[in-house]
Amino acid sequence: MILTLKLISWFIALAWLWKAITAARGLPRIPNLLLPQYDLTPTGSPSVTVIVPARDESAAVAACLESLVHQDYPNLHILAVDDRSTDQTGAILDTLAALHPEKLRILHVTELPTGWLGKTHAMALAARHAISLHQPAWLLFTDADVLFAPQAIRRSLAQAVATQADHFVTFPTPIVKTPGEGMLLGYLGVLGLWASRPWLAENPKALRDAIGIGAFNLLRTPAYQQLGGFDALRMEILEDLTLAHRVKLAGLRQRVAAAPGMVTLHWAAGAMGVVNGMTKNLFAVFRFRPTLLLLSCLWLIVFCLAPAAFLAIPATRIPAILTCLSIAALYLLSSRHSRISPWYAVLFPVSAALFLYSLLRSMFTTLRDRGVTWRGTFYPLAELRKNISPLR
Repeated sequence: MILTLKLISWFIALAWLWKAITAARGLPRIPNLLLPQYDLTPTGSPSVTVIVPARDESAAVAACLESLVHQDYPNLHILAVDDRSTDQTGAILDTLAALHPEKLRILHVTELPTGWLGKTHAMALAARHAISLHQPAWLLFTDADVLFAPQAIRRSLAQAVATQADHFVTFPTPIVKTPGEGMLLGYLGVLGLWASRPWLAENPKALRDAIGIGAFNLLRTPAYQQLGGFDALRMEILEDLTLAHRVKLAGLRQRVAAAPGMVTLHWAAGAMGVVNGMTKNLFAVFRFRPTLLLLSCLWLIVFCLAPAAFLAIPATRIPAILTCLSIAALYLLSSRHSRISPWYAVLFPVSAALFLYSLLRSMFTTLRDRGVTWRGTFYPLAELRKNISPLR
């Protein structure tokens, strides 16, 4: 029994060590757009339309749009969509459009067509409208609670053009307001390095290493059209991730960049706010397949919770310490982009347990309700599964 535990603990330790080594080699390869050499204007000054879907975002949407209106890149238009809001979002959008008529236009959606998610419908509608109205060279899809530094779009677009990207992602920086948020978001940043290696996003052969983030998805308009746009992802909850995989599968060029503090958002309020925000997403990550989710739960128990127990066993203490050091190194590496304190590494087992709870909660809630409620609309599980898009 002791021998078995030792072998397991060493296997876990070496796996985490290898992950830390590869991340230490790979993450520095991601361009940091804050560096002086990236303070450029895009060659040819191509046009870009920013698309902002918003439903009941009265608390955040004004700040988002003001940050976009005041970008230092002139060849830019903004198209915001009031997606059936029940609060003052629509009125706020109309007021801002009246103040900035040369930059900002508003679309109001009053009914959701059958067979669509609200967000994908809003983005697809806005993209069609933007292409018809402005014929932009690029489309930037973002969320209504994201804030942009004045140079964010100029620097990102310049790098996208310089690297001949079809799809470009600038990693957003989370705004952390409570220790619970920092604990969970720091953990998710480290865990995400197991799901994909962002430094390999540009490698066309690394199909699993696709990066899509709803806060900053920049696409060449012809590439967006080639993929069928969001019309091809009508019932896709993970529309950003699925779009990214479709980019890689189509052989299009994907590029990513870091820019700490240049694109920011407050993900959710408190640890339970983060958990609640993941309820609709996590089961969808596993394509609504309970077996895959439960296998992932087992992986979490072995790789994230067991090392804490191994610290208490003399025979497994050394590999457990090596595991903890490797995890701490990943927190430190991740913090250079996220600006989340690496000291949250000491709460790694707590974060893992809370994430495990989030996984199971997402599955049980979706199965119990036989569907997902998102942006005020209930979507039956059978319909979501029927319209699911392959990620490979």
